[in-house]
Amino acid sequence: MKREDRLNNNIDFCYKRNPDTPRTALCLNFSLNEIEKYPGVYSVMTRLFMQGTKTRTAEQLAEEFDKYAIEFLCELKQDYLRFKFVCLNEDFSKALELLTDVVKNTTFEDFDRELVKMEGEIVAELDSPRAKAFENFYKNIFDGHKYGFTYTRILENIQYITKDEVISAYDKILNNSKKVLAFVGDLDYDTVYSQLNKFLGDLPASNYTLPELKKPELLESKEVEIIKSDLNQAHIVKGWLAPTFDSEEYPALALLNIILGASGLSSRLFLELRDKKGLAYVVRSSYETFKLGADFSIYIATEPKNIQVSLDGFKEEIDKIKNILVSEEELENAKNNISGKWAFTRETNNQQACLYAHYGIQGLGFDFDNKIKEKIKTVTPEQLKACAEKYFNDTSVLSIIRP
Repeated sequence: MKREDRLNNNIDFCYKRNPDTPRTALCLNFSLNEIEKYPGVYSVMTRLFMQGTKTRTAEQLAEEFDKYAIEFLCELKQDYLRFKFVCLNEDFSKALELLTDVVKNTTFEDFDRELVKMEGEIVAELDSPRAKAFENFYKNIFDGHKYGFTYTRILENIQYITKDEVISAYDKILNNSKKVLAFVGDLDYDTVYSQLNKFLGDLPASNYTLPELKKPELLESKEVEIIKSDLNQAHIVKGWLAPTFDSEEYPALALLNIILGASGLSSRLFLELRDKKGLAYVVRSSYETFKLGADFSIYIATEPKNIQVSLDGFKEEIDKIKNILVSEEELENAKNNISGKWAFTRETNNQQACLYAHYGIQGLGFDFDNKIKEKIKTVTPEQLKACAEKYFNDTSVLSIIRP
């Protein structure tokens, strides 16, 4: 049973009852409608939600979550801020009370300590050559856009981030954002709806007239290379800007991703570059979608002597899918593969709640999942070819890190 409604303060609410499940999941999303004054403000803000509220210290919060076995998390996504919990059905009110306390009363304590910790963790993460290659890719493909606020951009601006800036940023999010709730579990609708209104009904109303943010643009090809003397492998990322999930071409791009490199042992890149040519252990493709745009990328980790051979292999596989129709059998296998992957990521109450809230906050509608599954079934080889020709063009970003 699934229902859609709104709370008293206009917050969109999706309810789904999964009978005989002992643990309930709730997800609350706030849209991000302003570009951070300094890259990293939202990141440190998200880390501080568990550092205490006006009514509970960080230790008291942790103790209560532990006492009731509540899994609670604050997460920063590219387009929204997410609060979520999973709890036993009988502890739903307690979990909701704790979430409400965090959302309404966070004091952002230990700002200085968390800022230092964040800086250290970013530096450690960038020590990974793979992470560095992707960081350089995102920074360039989304150059001049908020999606390009990568780790190095944060490090460049971290000295300017203040606690007052964090408090001001959250105040704007709280008071001027679209808000979406999703509940999945085995509690009756009336109980859930009344509890949500009781605890969250006095939040500032959800705003549906939000400013238009610019979409990312890539006007010319870029090749960026990083030399790191202590490496024994090269890491290569090549990618293109692509339309996102609100495009009619989204189903075709999702299937192209499966065929090229996201289906593991059966993908073209794996079979050609790893199995036949022995160029790498890891090779894959990725199609990442956000509200304002998306990127489609290919990644390989290989021996430095194989850099050019790998790039030639990329080109060969891209040219092939642009010029030769995918067989009906390969397309059907891709459709079955994506159906299986999606089923796997929608098994638990937590996964389903996060998915519904994600669709809701992105303006896709809570029933987007069913709609896109039907569209996937109708994609033809001709549509795949046309999509590949259109988006796998000469305007790309190539990021290489090598010894």
